[in-house]
Amino acid sequence: MTVLEQATANVRTGVIPATMRAAVYRGINDVRLETIAVPDIGPGELLVRVHTCGICGTDLKKIHTGSHSAPRVFGHETSGTVVAVGEGETQFQAGDRVIAFHHIPCGSCYYCQHKTFAQCEVYKKVGCTAGFEPSGGGFAEYVRVMDWIVRRGVAKIPDGVSFEQACFVEPANTCIKGVATLRLQPGETVLVMGQGPIGIILGVLAKGAGATVVTSDLYPERHTIAVGYGLAGGLDASTVDVVSHMRQMTEGRGADAVILAVGGNGLIRTAMDAARPGGRVLFFAQTARGEAMIDPASVCVDEKTLLGSYSASVDLQDESLKFVFGKKMNLERLVTHRFPLSKSVEALEFAARPQPDSMKIVIQPGID
Repeated sequence: MTVLEQATANVRTGVIPATMRAAVYRGINDVRLETIAVPDIGPGELLVRVHTCGICGTDLKKIHTGSHSAPRVFGHETSGTVVAVGEGETQFQAGDRVIAFHHIPCGSCYYCQHKTFAQCEVYKKVGCTAGFEPSGGGFAEYVRVMDWIVRRGVAKIPDGVSFEQACFVEPANTCIKGVATLRLQPGETVLVMGQGPIGIILGVLAKGAGATVVTSDLYPERHTIAVGYGLAGGLDASTVDVVSHMRQMTEGRGADAVILAVGGNGLIRTAMDAARPGGRVLFFAQTARGEAMIDPASVCVDEKTLLGSYSASVDLQDESLKFVFGKKMNLERLVTHRFPLSKSVEALEFAARPQPDSMKIVIQPGID
């Protein structure tokens, strides 16, 4: 019996069920818990039983804006256990604990040659699905990982590393990419605006690059959490003029670099004003198209550089695995709320309205 035939037999005998629950996106602000078929796998593919999937701001943006067609199952910060292996696949076997990236570039197109992987057409073609149009699939009990992702975008979770720690590999990669884009030098002053889980990771990485890190956020509770990661002296943005503060602490110049880790366009002008002439501003969190929010003279006359960083880099996978699996940062401690799949709709609604003490919110099908 081939591996594929065995997987099919497993479904028939109940080892792998024929159906599963999933949080299915049906339209703008319309996500429903439904029973759908467990996805079939083909040669070279994996079927993974989801243990933990983090809720990302990009998932929420897609749900709230209707930017993607329906139906879909979102969720891409996924860790779980391999339960079936497609014919011809030899790297992994049933029982392996793994994480899977949902995007992997072709490696040969114009954009890949120029290391702009997120613009590669193959990269944009999502390779993980719980059914329907591939969209990550982590908000479900099982996810199918396609062959090109299996070859270059799946990693085994070492013993001693939890599924919760492991689910941060993809977001950590995006943060490592963002900080690398800034090319920080030791001794530079960096302002990180926003102290959600991503802002905290960015701050820790910037500090690790030798920068003096200042953070800002509206909620004192988040600064308290950040202090536990060595990010002390955060600015309460509800009472402090962040721009004036940065200039006062830098002899009137402003920050050498500013990282905007708050979604939307509302703080773009503040971020640019907080940077010194000749400084850099990184737009990291999700922004909206079609709105001009910058002072052109700040780029032309003040020589400030605007930078963008979107999604993960295949070139940084090994570094992100070492960072997460090596526990360079206790990322599991950032998980503040855990929801069973049966309450996934509630989880997404909660994540869309973060509380002062809420950080990473995850869905865990196994805790139902």
